[in-house]
Amino acid sequence: MERETQFIGQSAAFQDAVERASQAATLDRPVLVIGERGTGKELIAERLHRLSARWDKPYVILNCAAMPETLIEAELFGHEAGAFTGATRSRAGRFEEADGGTLFLDELATMSSGAQERLLRAVEYGEITRVGASRPTRVDVRIVAATNEHLPALVEENRFRADLLDRLSFEVITLPPLRAREGDIEVLATYFGQRMAAVLGWDEWPGFGPRALAAMEGHDWPGNVRELRNVIERAIYRWADPERPVDALTFDPFASPWQPAGSKPAATPAASAPASETMPPAAAPSGPVNDLRAAVDGYEKQILADTMARCRYNQKVAAEALGLSYDQIRHALKKHGLNP
Repeated sequence: MERETQFIGQSAAFQDAVERASQAATLDRPVLVIGERGTGKELIAERLHRLSARWDKPYVILNCAAMPETLIEAELFGHEAGAFTGATRSRAGRFEEADGGTLFLDELATMSSGAQERLLRAVEYGEITRVGASRPTRVDVRIVAATNEHLPALVEENRFRADLLDRLSFEVITLPPLRAREGDIEVLATYFGQRMAAVLGWDEWPGFGPRALAAMEGHDWPGNVRELRNVIERAIYRWADPERPVDALTFDPFASPWQPAGSKPAATPAASAPASETMPPAAAPSGPVNDLRAAVDGYEKQILADTMARCRYNQKVAAEALGLSYDQIRHALKKHGLNP
């Protein structure tokens, strides 16, 4: 499918981040974009370029994590013929390619110390020197950089230069994770669902069923919007009846009863530990029972209350500990009046 270039979301946290990017775009200063994977850092970087006075000039992207440490300096600053083995001719680097425009440095935290030092000079003086060259070249480039790391902590660990961070952090835009974007999960899911339904040739978009919606809201979304898009598109193409609301989601595409032995990921302690390891099981009613249904309901309520307390009131973890689906535990909590 085509590259996604628009912003979708109505939460205040998300709208604030987009608005800050729009304001920063008009200033010819470096910007750092911080966020977890899948939160849209590349889209914010492109917005910073498109809304700037450099919009009609080059927009050059370099993923620092994809470049070997031995080659990233040559990739950034270019090289002269004979500068190293295999350099048979001179080559311009990304800085020269982006002259007059914007250079987006993704995964900035993975950059080597040597490349950081040379980047510092480029940002400070607007000069770069090709590998193997003796004279610097002036360039006019705006730097936008992104990372999912906390750079001040890397400075404390001597893994990132403090002076470089000072020069790059004129403005820092931190993107909220999907789990913090209240109301946006269903909005995004509907958008991706309608697009996928159109790709599959469905006549109408049937929407999502209650189980699917509850599962979406209960998931932590470690991969954020990118993960959500994959889950929704996968669910729709697997759904057999386009006339019924989509009501089944698969969060882990690798989950299978035939998964190779020894490759299953270890469960989290809270989700996998039996109740008896951390708390004795709820006591069964003692003495004669005059109302079986009431006794069973009371015992069930006590088990739910104890498990929720043990799992720190995380419904997803409690559901896994009891062998229930997220939808089932929500129903049970509501039945017994135990909703947080």
